[in-house]
Amino acid sequence: MDFLYSPLFRIKNHEITLATLVVVVLILVGARLLVAIVQRVLREGVFKKRQIDEGRQHAVMQLVQYAMYVFAALAVLQTVGIEISLLVAGSAALLVGVGLGLQKTFNDLVAGLIILFEGSIDVGDIVEIEKAVGRVVKIGLRSSKIQTRDGIAIIVPNSYFINGTIINWSHSRSQTRFSIKIPASYQADPKKVRAIINDCAQRHEKVVAQPMPHVRMQDFAESGAVYELLFWTADAWNIDLIKSDLRYSIFEEFTKNNIEIPYPQRVVWIKQP
Repeated sequence: MDFLYSPLFRIKNHEITLATLVVVVLILVGARLLVAIVQRVLREGVFKKRQIDEGRQHAVMQLVQYAMYVFAALAVLQTVGIEISLLVAGSAALLVGVGLGLQKTFNDLVAGLIILFEGSIDVGDIVEIEKAVGRVVKIGLRSSKIQTRDGIAIIVPNSYFINGTIINWSHSRSQTRFSIKIPASYQADPKKVRAIINDCAQRHEKVVAQPMPHVRMQDFAESGAVYELLFWTADAWNIDLIKSDLRYSIFEEFTKNNIEIPYPQRVVWIKQP
């Protein structure tokens, strides 16, 4: 067994042996196993009992993982003979310079911690950033990943969530209100139009019963009256499909009831000399 302790190379005055490398590997593997065990205990025990939401679960998991890996890295450095205190003291000036150069990255890291603790953005939230709508699929320390309906991944620096304007469709409650506008001819009975639109909304499986859908006359346009349907849904991710279904249904009912959807038109009078 002497070969385990035979020097392979040196780091300063510390000899690195095969046994040292084995210890390093055990530390890294042990850290990975410990992270998995702790996360499983939290997920199947603490989180279920306290009914912690998915966003908070993700935050705790991330912090546990980062903390354990930091401790593992420190243990590895100590094992190979690198004094952490001397390393920090000797690198103070370098760290200041690097810190200035990485100020934006540091801001993103701090913003990531704020997001994880504050909960303004959670995994699974539907957000709108500069007219792009997507679902938050990952919140990291430096950046977060948002996936759009088109399957495009958007990587957003966490500082943007803190300093920018973000529309979170699903943060305060699970249901979100949307609206669509429907034009109808002035010859149509407004009460009948309202009843048809309201019935189409109530029959759609994705439109929630409470709060109830509401129809109002939004405007008097040149070619006809404009009605607005206000409705709530818990499926904000598929809102475009829901709106399309409602328009199909309303168009079909308008056709059955001889209600015309107006279009811009002009009446031209020709005066004979």
